[in-house]
Amino acid sequence: MIARALPLLALALVLAALGACGLIAPGPSVRPTPIADRPIDLDGSCNQTEEDGFRENARLVVRANQVRALSWQMQIGNRGSCSFELASFRQTRSRPHVELLERDGSGCKLMIWQDPRRITMGHAGCERHCTPGVYDKAWPVMFDPASGGCARA
Repeated sequence: MIARALPLLALALVLAALGACGLIAPGPSVRPTPIADRPIDLDGSCNQTEEDGFRENARLVVRANQVRALSWQMQIGNRGSCSFELASFRQTRSRPHVELLERDGSGCKLMIWQDPRRITMGHAGCERHCTPGVYDKAWPVMFDPASGGCARA
C-alpha cells in the first residue's frame, strides 16, 4: 500500500514545488489590482536634506494631469548633482500617468504617477542631467498629495 502511495506523494510534492516557483499559473482569484486612473492635481514643493547629505529641491505643479511647472535639483552628497527644468521637456502623455520627454531627442523621460499615499516623479535615461557617476544614486522625489510637501517613503 505504501509503495503505491509514494508515486502520488512524489507527484504532489513536485506540483507544489512548481506552483511555488510560479510555473503553474495561479487561479483567477489571484490578480494584481491596477492603480486607479485618477487625475493628478498637485501644487508641490519638496525641500529636504537627508543624513547622508542627499538634498533635493523639487517644485511640481500639475493640474488635471497637465504639468504647469517643474524644477528639480538633487545634490548627491558631495559627489555631484542632477537638475531638471520644465523648459527642456514636452509632455507626451497624460494618462494613466504623466510622461515628459526631453525636447533634444536624447530619450530622457520624466514620469509622474499617483498611488493612494503619494505622487511620485521619477526619471529614466537622464544621465546627461547629472554629474558623471552619480545617476544611479538619483532617486525619485515623492510628494504628499494632501499637503504638497515631501512624502515619507
